[in-house]
Amino acid sequence: MKKYLLLILTLIFVFYSCDKDEYAIPKDENGNIIWTGVSSSTTTGISSLDNSFTVEATFPNAKSGDVMNVELLQLQLPPGGGTTNQLLPLAGTQKEVSVDNNLKATVTYTRDQANLSEVGDYVEVVFNGERDYAKRRVTMTNSMSVSAPNVITPSSNIEVEVARTAEVANFIIEVAPKEGAFSGNVKVERKNGTAGTWVDVSGSPYSGTNQPYLAPISGNEFVVENDTMFYKFTATQGNYSESIEKTIIVRDPYFYLKKSAVLSLGTSSAGINLLTNTPVAANAATAMIAVDGSLLLKGGSAWLASGNMIEFVPTTKAIYALNNSNETIEKFEAGTPTTSVDPITGEGVFIFKATTGTAAEDVYYGMIMVTEVKPDNSVSFEYRIGNMYAHLAVIK
Repeated sequence: MKKYLLLILTLIFVFYSCDKDEYAIPKDENGNIIWTGVSSSTTTGISSLDNSFTVEATFPNAKSGDVMNVELLQLQLPPGGGTTNQLLPLAGTQKEVSVDNNLKATVTYTRDQANLSEVGDYVEVVFNGERDYAKRRVTMTNSMSVSAPNVITPSSNIEVEVARTAEVANFIIEVAPKEGAFSGNVKVERKNGTAGTWVDVSGSPYSGTNQPYLAPISGNEFVVENDTMFYKFTATQGNYSESIEKTIIVRDPYFYLKKSAVLSLGTSSAGINLLTNTPVAANAATAMIAVDGSLLLKGGSAWLASGNMIEFVPTTKAIYALNNSNETIEKFEAGTPTTSVDPITGEGVFIFKATTGTAAEDVYYGMIMVTEVKPDNSVSFEYRIGNMYAHLAVIK
């Protein structure tokens, strides 16, 4: 034990006996502690349509005029042999840059110098100097983005599954190179089925500063025998291009939205605004369906008095589950519409047609499936609504 104690005391003595300057905290001429900083860097980045990129590094520990040796590192096989890629200096990329009065240094490389050809390729930009060091990874990114088919409304864009109707949805295309505004064009092609022929989409190629570009898609463009359409989007600027491909499956027309409601007799929720799924009183101006005096489903009195109309035709749970808007509308037209229905009639499923104006989009078809009836109290139901893209700007 004494031996260990003697060793500890000896180490302590040696530590404090050393020249204190070896352990002194760096200070300036006024005796203030000099805090060293950590270098940082930023980059313009590079996309598939850009020719070059720039990296700016800040060196808090350097001095103005210091020379920084810069080079690029990239994954590659060692020149001495091997089967595993390593981050190694890229030939021909060595440069010298000077630190300016703001302790910054900037370097620029072309994509050819950096050996960047595809999205996802990257290099490490390394600055080495006498007093400081910095590193920045630069990865080639996409310059173009293409959305799924959307319905463009005044307040938002709503993604939809394309249905076999004459209505038009749009792909939303945006192109944003890193070096500046896009000055090229975007070609959009489509073919129906793998054996189909590529044809230009209406309006293609798209160009100009008014982005996003909107490329139309309609269910009527799909042939009856083939429900798959392939789309190819190619953005070109100068010597560079980028392509994105999408596959769209068309479906039979359907009601886009499903909601639920509970109508309670004699309360402020005796009616429902089907478009906003908002409970209202039976005599409210927006009560498209209401229960008033009984549990019969009918249009609200004030809503009907404004020139609106709603009619019902009974159907089945199988039709409700199928959710084919064309077939549902055909069954309504083939039936005998009534202005009110008893919720316990038949299977408790009804097709409705609500009319709020003279335009085609002012007619709302849908289906109701009653889920619960409490005698002399309330009716609960699910409903499907929205058989046109245009309805999506109105139905909430």
